Order: sequence, then structure tokens, then C-alpha cells
Amino acid sequence: MRLTIRIRASGFSQRSHHPMIVACHCEGTGWKFWGDSNLKSKFWGRSIQLDPVGVLTLEFDDGEVFQWSKVTTSIYNLILGKLYCDHYGTMRIEGNREHSCKLKFKEQSIIDRNPHQVQGIVQDKHGRTVATLLGKWDESMYYMNGDFSGKGKGFESMKEAHMLWSRSKPPRFPTKYNMTRFAMTLNELTRGLKEKLPPTDSRLRPDQRYLENGEFDMANSEKLRLEQRQRQARNMQERGWKPRWFAKDKGSDTYRYIGGYWEARGRGNWESCPDIFGQIPIDQVFD
Repeated sequence: MRLTIRIRASGFSQRSHHPMIVACHCEGTGWKFWGDSNLKSKFWGRSIQLDPVGVLTLEFDDGEVFQWSKVTTSIYNLILGKLYCDHYGTMRIEGNREHSCKLKFKEQSIIDRNPHQVQGIVQDKHGRTVATLLGKWDESMYYMNGDFSGKGKGFESMKEAHMLWSRSKPPRFPTKYNMTRFAMTLNELTRGLKEKLPPTDSRLRPDQRYLENGEFDMANSEKLRLEQRQRQARNMQERGWKPRWFAKDKGSDTYRYIGGYWEARGRGNWESCPDIFGQIPIDQVFD
């Protein structure tokens, strides 16, 4: 199944199902962001390790560019115990001008009473540390000007620290599955929006909509139908799937947005997009 997931001024597309490759392109005032992501997984019996493959790029209109890759994620207690996840490893954010950053996500241990720690430094082009970062990936991040990386586990005086980011407040109700308010709006179909979307848009998935509405039997039935439809469509493809909005860059082996989405949306013309959620005509189905 090839999905298009769109949020404001952006495009996300699932380029491949096996392996699952997700590409995205976003544009805002003064900046562009793009990247693709694939996963390499290792199963360890009671846990699974996920190693992201891919590069994320942020470019500003003045020409400054930053690139980085994600760290490793592991999910523990798959069979027994309380399920939890952890992010760990070193993230290097490389800039093409004055500054670069190195963030270390500390791996959680069994006896760790202060998990999810992140520490890092920002360096100039000469290798001098100009700022120190500290925080937790599930709570907040702070910075201080200067090199405090050797001052112990935390800043000596948090009064001099400046907050960079803090997590949004979690929903009050446990039935929201700990999704943020932003995440809960991603499947929303506002009045008049459905007619503007391509037939590959993930908000048009019927099983997802049934699940959101609490119709669990219909959601399961539709999920099985879509999986069968996907297998039939894959058998009908002679040359494999060719992405519509993205193309692989030969130099970097990453996917880049090639344009056309917003133009097609403006015209309301989605003839080149397959109806991946509908029924396959009987005369096109074969064993």
C-alpha cells in the first residue's frame, strides 16, 4: 500500500511496504525540510531493536543547511512485564556553515533512576564548544552558552539555562492512547477537504476511520480487505511500484520531492493516482 500523508505545507509518502520506506517534504516560511527513513530491525526474544536508516535535511532560505540521522530505538518486555521503549546512541547534526551539534542519548539501564537523558554540545567550525545542551527526550531540552560538558551530570545553575523545547501536555483521558493533541488531529477531515485530497491520502483509509469511530468489527473487516487488495495489486504490477511524488537521488541514494503534488491539488486532478482503498475491478483480478 502506498500512502500519502499530508499536513500543513508538507507531504509525507510511504514509498515502499517491504521494506517500509517513508519519504517527506515540508516547506514553510524561510525553510525547507526533507528526508526519508527506513528501518533495520533485530529481534532479541524479549525486545526488538530498530535502527533507522536515512538522512534528514533542513535548509534555510539563506543557504544554511543542517543534516542528521536518527538514533536507535528499542522496545522492551514484548512478552512479559511492562512494555516500554528507549532511544539511545549519538546524533550528529552537521551544518554547512558555522555550527554543528553532537547529542548523546543515554541508554537506559535496569537500575537507572533518571532515564531518558540527553546531553550534547554545539561546536563552531574550528571545533570550539559554544553551547552545552541537557535534558530528557520525553520532557524538555535546555541550553547554556559555553562549555559545561565536563561540569558533572547537570548544569550547576539552571538559572542560566534557556529552554529550547518542552513536551506538550498529555491528554486527560487514557482512551487517547497517550497521543498528543497534534497527533489526534492528523486524521481529521474538515468540511470540503475530502474533495481536495488524492485517493492515496491516509485520511481516506476506511479501516482507520472505523477504528476512530469505535466500530471495531468493521475496522477489522476493512483491514483484512485492504490487505487482500494490496496483495492483488502487487501481483498485477509487472514492473513494480514507481513513486509518484518522489524520486531517488543517484548521488545520495535518498528520495527527493520532484514536485507536482500541489499543482495537481490546485487543479483537482488526481488521474495519475491509483484508488488504493477501493475495490479492484473483477476483470482485472487474476490468481
